[in-house]
Amino acid sequence: MKTIVDPAELQATTLAWRAQGLTVGFVPTMGFLHRGHTSLMGLARPRCDRLVVSIFVNPLQFGPGEDLERYPRDPVGDSAQCAAHGTDVLFMPERLYPPGHLTRVRMTGLTEGLCGGDRPTHFDGVTTVVARLFGLAQPHLAVFGEKDYQQLTVIRRMTLDLAMPIEIVGGPLIRDDDGVALSSRNKYLSPEQRRRARTLSGSLRAVADAVAAGETDVGRLVALGRRTLDADAIDYLELRAADDLSVLTTVDRPARVLGAARYGQTRLIDNLAVALPGAPA
Repeated sequence: MKTIVDPAELQATTLAWRAQGLTVGFVPTMGFLHRGHTSLMGLARPRCDRLVVSIFVNPLQFGPGEDLERYPRDPVGDSAQCAAHGTDVLFMPERLYPPGHLTRVRMTGLTEGLCGGDRPTHFDGVTTVVARLFGLAQPHLAVFGEKDYQQLTVIRRMTLDLAMPIEIVGGPLIRDDDGVALSSRNKYLSPEQRRRARTLSGSLRAVADAVAAGETDVGRLVALGRRTLDADAIDYLELRAADDLSVLTTVDRPARVLGAARYGQTRLIDNLAVALPGAPA
């Protein structure tokens, strides 16, 4: 495995691969890697000839007062995990954006509400960094986790709208043994917060089970989910259409139940597929 820090060197490397007819796979991350991240590498590796993994904590997607400075980092451990999972190039730039960088990629619609509701600049940062990383990594395919389901939907739409010839692959959400979705931010949780954080996935499961049992009224389903969620604050708990995240009043098509909750200063997100009543989960 080769580690590259210079953006120009990464682009030269991936363009040379493409000129040789090699298929490039890409997994962008912010580091502090866990089994969720390595599962994405596992999805990408058999689909490509060369695998690039990037680690960059992107300041553009953090708002004022968020945890940019304290976001967990482990470059040595991350490098070892990437090497163990078949990475050809680990891209760890010290600076990703060129001096005087002025361009922002902005999307409307899909970025409104959910995580975009109280983080209004977040998805501008996501789309901007991913667009630049795509330009550098030159991938044929890129893998993103379903844990950030709104992000996955946004990236899929961006590649379609901007005619980027990149296959976007969604990787299944990975949970810990207690049901909590794996996240780099889980390390912030105290034992008591971790115990209560289990109720986030539990509340989503309660909603999905209620739909499977025949309940389709979104208002009643959301109320049920909120009653079963123990958190210091609930940013949102919503049912949205699975394909385009449109707002639902009745579950009449495949849906996703999505939640964000806070435990102390730690904000966790989670989501779960919701099958139509009578359909297999």
